[in-house]
Amino acid sequence: MYELQIDRGHAIVDFILDGYIRVEEMQRFVAELRGATQSLTGREIKIKADLRTFKPASPEAAQMIREVQEFGLRSGVKRVAELVESQIVALQLNRLARESGTDKILRRFWEEASARQWLIHGDTDDDKP
Repeated sequence: MYELQIDRGHAIVDFILDGYIRVEEMQRFVAELRGATQSLTGREIKIKADLRTFKPASPEAAQMIREVQEFGLRSGVKRVAELVESQIVALQLNRLARESGTDKILRRFWEEASARQWLIHGDTDDDKP
């Protein structure tokens, strides 16, 4: 299952992937995510991905994730915040992010509030070493 919402005020595409996602459902999700991203063209687009209950993706679904990440980069996505709890999912997502180039704009979070704060405001002086 998935849910997707757009915060137009902050140009954030906010989605949740839950459980095992079948290839057909992943295709619908990716199409919706592309549309949501395109609806924010011309702005600094941010993505908040809640993957805390997502189960490891099949090779076909993983390929779709990588392709939609590449699409996001080409479409103006500037920050991606992921909420992940599973180490196995985190490893799979790390590989996909490296392959797509998203790793350069990606940050992981434990809490939704801090993820949203970073998406909206970026790094503050308190965050810098």
